[in-house]
Amino acid sequence: MKMLTIPGEILLATRMTYKELRQEIAVMLYEKEKLALGQASQFAGMSQMQFQNLIASRHIPIHYDIEELEQDFETIIESRSFID
Repeated sequence: MKMLTIPGEILLATRMTYKELRQEIAVMLYEKEKLALGQASQFAGMSQMQFQNLIASRHIPIHYDIEELEQDFETIIESRSFID
């Protein structure tokens, strides 16, 4: 695995902290659907709820497709069978 090194002058030019830059990269990759929510929040160093609040503040919708909806329905149905 290759490591990405960000030169200090680039970080200075952005006028951002290392943490802020990581969050910006995570948001960009999530918005472009290159990272899932969990991956992006982990990269950003935030909980999923914190990351969801961050993207919501920028009016970026949560990616949620039909397959994920079907998986959620299956999980709900399976969990109900344990309750009954």
